[in-house]
Amino acid sequence: MKAAVIQLETLTCPSCMQKIEGAVKGLDGVDQDTVKVLFNSSKVKLNFDEDKVAVNQIEKAITKMGYEVLKSRVKSA
Repeated sequence: MKAAVIQLETLTCPSCMQKIEGAVKGLDGVDQDTVKVLFNSSKVKLNFDEDKVAVNQIEKAITKMGYEVLKSRVKSA
C-alpha cells in the first residue's frame, strides 16, 4: 500500500469535498476507509494499492470533476 497526499487548488465549498471524495472512492485500488478530503488545507489524503491504480489515475479522477491538482506526494503506507 502507498499513501498519497494530493494538493488541490483552494476548495470553496463543502459540496466540493463530497464530489472529490466520491470520485476518488469510486476508483478500484483506493482504500475507501482512508480517503479524507481536508477542506481548510485543500488536500486529499488516501491509501491506495499501486498494483491496481496509479496516483496519476487518482489525479485524473479529481481533474475530471473540475478541480486542479497542484502537486502530489506518495510514500509507503
